[in-house]
Amino acid sequence: MTPTLTAYGALAAAIVLEVIGTTLLQKSAQFTKLLPTAGMVMFYVASFYLLSQALKGMPLGIAYAMWGGLGIVLTALISVFYLKQSLDLAALAGIALIVTGVVVMNTLSSTVSH
Repeated sequence: MTPTLTAYGALAAAIVLEVIGTTLLQKSAQFTKLLPTAGMVMFYVASFYLLSQALKGMPLGIAYAMWGGLGIVLTALISVFYLKQSLDLAALAGIALIVTGVVVMNTLSSTVSH
C-alpha cells in the first residue's frame, strides 16, 4: 500500500472514531453516565492516534481540515437521523460550504497528495 493511501485510510478511520466519540459525548449526559463517557474517551484517543498516523503522509493543515470538516458533516447527519435533532436552512448551508471546501481542497490544492 502507498503511503498516501495509508494516510487517507488512517484519516478516514480517525474521522469515523471521532464521530462515534462525539455521539457518545451527547449520550454521556455531561459525563454523568459512566459507559458512554468511558467509550467517548476511548474513541477520542483512538481517533487522535489515527490522526497522528495520517500525518505521516499528509500535511497537518490538510489532515485537520478534512478530519474536522467531515467530522462535522457526519456528526450533523447522526444528530438528525439518530438523535432526532433538526437543522435549519442556515445550518444546512453551512454544512454544504464545509463539504465544498473539502472537495475544493482535495481536487484543486497542490498541497494535497494525490
